[in-house]
Amino acid sequence: MKIISSIFLALSLMFLTSSCEVEKNYPWNPDWDKYDPEPAPPEQPEENPGEEEEKPGDEPEHQPDMSKAKARLVWIDAAANFEDYANNAETIASDMKRIKDTGFSGVIVEVRPTVGGLLFQSDVEGPLEKVDAWTSDGYVWLNRTADFDYLQTFIDAGEEVGLDVYAAINTMIGGKECPYGLGHSGPIFDGSIDRDWASVVNKADGLKNCMDLGAGTKFLNPANDEVVAYLLGILEDLAAYDVKGIILDRCRYDDNDLQSDFSDVSREKFEEYIGYELQSWPGDIFEPGATKLTGADGTDLQRKWLEFRAKMIHDFMEKASEKVHSVNADIRFGAYVGAWYSSYYNSGVNWASPKYETSARYGWATQDYNEYGYADHCDIMIIGAYASTKSIYGNGEWTMQGFCKNAQTLFEDDVPFIGGPDIGNSTGFEKGGQGKLMPDIVDACINASTEGMFFFDLCHIKMYDYWDDIKKAFDEYFNTL
Repeated sequence: MKIISSIFLALSLMFLTSSCEVEKNYPWNPDWDKYDPEPAPPEQPEENPGEEEEKPGDEPEHQPDMSKAKARLVWIDAAANFEDYANNAETIASDMKRIKDTGFSGVIVEVRPTVGGLLFQSDVEGPLEKVDAWTSDGYVWLNRTADFDYLQTFIDAGEEVGLDVYAAINTMIGGKECPYGLGHSGPIFDGSIDRDWASVVNKADGLKNCMDLGAGTKFLNPANDEVVAYLLGILEDLAAYDVKGIILDRCRYDDNDLQSDFSDVSREKFEEYIGYELQSWPGDIFEPGATKLTGADGTDLQRKWLEFRAKMIHDFMEKASEKVHSVNADIRFGAYVGAWYSSYYNSGVNWASPKYETSARYGWATQDYNEYGYADHCDIMIIGAYASTKSIYGNGEWTMQGFCKNAQTLFEDDVPFIGGPDIGNSTGFEKGGQGKLMPDIVDACINASTEGMFFFDLCHIKMYDYWDDIKKAFDEYFNTL
């Protein structure tokens, strides 16, 4: 029995490490001495028998100028942290204090997970009642039985200790069919929203509504006007909260292999966009089941399709920004995106500045692709610099530092951004014991990003007890100010 119990515990921990979902330049080795120079010799005191003579060694220590400190945020995934916070406001308050004491300046609290349902008050979508998660009891549903306002509790706790609170939602999703026969949840399953809002996927055996494809997150079609109106309603209610900012996650198409969305709605809009009717749908664009561009950079029509999809996301982001700011002009609006821009067209997203000439660098981009960069509609961007622990410093994509430096070029100063690592999910952290790397990670990300850095996710900090390691890394950063 002990052997079986040990195996079960090991498997549980393995699955738990993957519970936080992900999408999802020059090396700089600082010379620390220049930030902490030898102090000047103390001045000789005036002769005054009434005053105590200043003694060597009494010089004050270096005091960081914290007004120059960049933001340090931690993402709080709803499902991965649900067991701790869903029904326990006291734990939220105590953990927010620890987050502050560690050196963070704010949190990004997810309030709409991939199963759908909201952790704030809204007249548009119902409250979140349960999430699927790996726990010490295996893969189970975790139920919310408390009635306190989850988001407001984080806002209050943040105000108490001095932390900024951003709210994040999973955007283009309608619910989730869970694996292992656990079941499903979300508004697209309970009939709150129309099944036809779901993405239609180009499979080898024909076009399929993603609701018919088994387990997985069920994405909505960004080209559907009813989907857009529904999501804008959710954002309007979220913007009524006194949060620092609103971050859109999964504001994209439903896969990373170019198979969506091929619904009738998308066909009608695409044909209107290009100015003529297609003879074969989707065959004129992609053969059934295709997951890659034809050749190195795709056909002319495929590249036009990429442009069209980027336009659909751009147009939604523009409307979302306007909606949020119509409620509260001071809220910082933005999105989380993966920093791998060279292949992010797979998700139908151009997160760069419209000033960035994408076609000058990438053959898959049309000359007009840059027009649908949406950075200029954002006040803040969160960049997933999700390289491995072996790739902290470097140039270009797939190093943490390089991802952030690339973003500087891509944004063309349109928007400040925060970049940071995934400290779990098969990036080298998933077995723990990587605390010694935290100073380099903070250094690489915070100095290459314009506004600061973030860690994904809080569940991994707690799981592997990285608190002290991150505090030490932040303290080293503060000493450079």
